[in-house]
Amino acid sequence: MACGIPKQLQRLGLACLAALFLLLPAWPGWAGERDGPVGRWLTQDKEAVIAIEPCGSLLCGRIVGITLDHPDDPLPTDNEGHSQCGLTIIREGVPDGEQGWNIRITDPRNGKVYRATMRLDEQRRLRVRGYIGVPLLGHTEVWTPFHGVVGENCRM
Repeated sequence: MACGIPKQLQRLGLACLAALFLLLPAWPGWAGERDGPVGRWLTQDKEAVIAIEPCGSLLCGRIVGITLDHPDDPLPTDNEGHSQCGLTIIREGVPDGEQGWNIRITDPRNGKVYRATMRLDEQRRLRVRGYIGVPLLGHTEVWTPFHGVVGENCRM
């Protein structure tokens, strides 16, 4: 007995831990580049790149790239006057049980927070549907995987 724990319980604990590591990649939020939303996404209007990544046991997304009209233009700010570069706009991403994720998404221009869903379509595009009340009363944007280069300070 080590630390007062019987060997059978130690083995059971190790087996459970091993099973957890084997099952974790099958959870939709952590399925990886091929099956989940973790990665960098170009928004539908091509004005921003959002990096979706694990935040503890949830998913979150932050602005990592911003398209500017001119290279010397200042970076846009949020409703509180802070740079949108690095701003977390997706929070509380949890699997919905239907190969999608429920999230909270913030409009960086005005600070309004909306409920939303994210789903990958057959072409591996991310369909982000923000809504008020019920998803039926919402708007869907299609984000595409981004494999390009983002310059210093989110400049694209």
